[in-house]
Amino acid sequence: MKNLEPFIRRVFFYGAFAILVVAAIEKIANLLGSSLIKPYTPQDLLEWAVVALVFSIAMQLHQIRLLLEGKQAEGKK
Repeated sequence: MKNLEPFIRRVFFYGAFAILVVAAIEKIANLLGSSLIKPYTPQDLLEWAVVALVFSIAMQLHQIRLLLEGKQAEGKK
């Protein structure tokens, strides 16, 4: 589990930036009169990127909290 959580966090983080790049490319394509991804607008893609990024940040904050709790428990002994 310790190895899986950082991997998932990185997947969401890098996935969010990949979706951001796709949204930018889609917006440029829309301005030129075509579309790469028909069912999704660039705004929809940005929403998905933000959700993935917030989830990644929440996982990182959870990890920080666990580390701080461990240090506090060591200090009380």
